[in-house]
Amino acid sequence: MLSIKKYAAIDIGSNAVRLLISNIIEQKGKPVLFKKNSLVRVPIRLGSDVFLNHKISKENTQRILDTMHAFKLLMKSHKVVKYKACATSAMRESLNGKQVVDLVFKQSGIKIDVIEGEEEAAIIAATDLNSYIDKSKTYLYVDVGGGSTEFTVIHEGNPVTSKSFKIGTVRLLNDMVSNEAWHELEQWIKTHTVGYEKISVLGSGGNINKIFKVSGKALGKPLTYFYLTSYYNMLQRYSYEERITELDLNQDRADVIIPATRIYLSAMKWSGAKNLYVPKIGLADGIIKSIYYDTVSSNTQ
Repeated sequence: MLSIKKYAAIDIGSNAVRLLISNIIEQKGKPVLFKKNSLVRVPIRLGSDVFLNHKISKENTQRILDTMHAFKLLMKSHKVVKYKACATSAMRESLNGKQVVDLVFKQSGIKIDVIEGEEEAAIIAATDLNSYIDKSKTYLYVDVGGGSTEFTVIHEGNPVTSKSFKIGTVRLLNDMVSNEAWHELEQWIKTHTVGYEKISVLGSGGNINKIFKVSGKALGKPLTYFYLTSYYNMLQRYSYEERITELDLNQDRADVIIPATRIYLSAMKWSGAKNLYVPKIGLADGIIKSIYYDTVSSNTQ
């Protein structure tokens, strides 16, 4: 007997807002399958409002309302049975974040949960990382966002420790990350990876997915520290406009890709990793899994 249901995850980040709709395929005697059905990304960039002015602007409040209304209709059209909407760093730090969340619920019926960095890291850890990793190895998992980056040390297939740092692409673009914050991150990475003989980095986020795609590497093959350094240096030789016209980057990717690459390179340098693997998973994937396994609250459509 085959059963197919649709679940949805809404990820309201500092750089973009995403709707992921997945098919949950259950078949007697076989493991459940999670198959991505649809992904919609809207580059609202709430972080530019919040990290500079401490609140979400009227314009972006309206964009969020319009986007959530559109997502509601898309979920209805797809016949989604369960969903969860999570907001991260920008909404968490915004002085009017609660008002925006209440307004969204009033106008669209979508309930948004504003989650802490540690919960974000835990949800990401609920993804299918085990299918991407070698359980005999040690990894530093790095999920780069617009407002924060989540780090998890994984040893022999199990998360050992996690921490969220307020170092993200939109913060870096606006020169809002202090030397002290970088130093704290460096010390944390070195302290929690020093005991392992060999470590690799697992990178997630839209920027590293784009870099991996451009590299032409086969799935499962890593990006080397040398390749990433060369790509980082190449990006900086182009202007923002040239990155759009000559490197074929979307306008909302062409600026954040440089600070994102800096974060991944820093993680590799401080952990001593020579290779970075790109499993192409993130918060939205973790939300879908967490809904199915009932480790987080969810809402019905």
